[in-house]
Amino acid sequence: MAYIICEPCIGTKDAACVDVCPVDCIHPRKDEPAFASTEMLYIHPDECIDCGACVPACPVEAICALDETPEKWKSFIAVNAQYYQKEVA
Repeated sequence: MAYIICEPCIGTKDAACVDVCPVDCIHPRKDEPAFASTEMLYIHPDECIDCGACVPACPVEAICALDETPEKWKSFIAVNAQYYQKEVA
């Protein structure tokens, strides 16, 4: 997992990151049924190519590189992985 989405996305779900992602690894998109019921967006850990395009696109600065995740948001590493039902190393 190269990047994760953290707390500032909760309730915001701006989706600007979705629009700039070249591999479509951020979900749920606005056109997916889960968008309305999901509180935030998530980056698929296996599909992310570590390009970083999503980082400057996020208006609430919710996206962090995995190894640069602030301590206060470390729990979101597991939150992102669990959305895609992956084990966290």
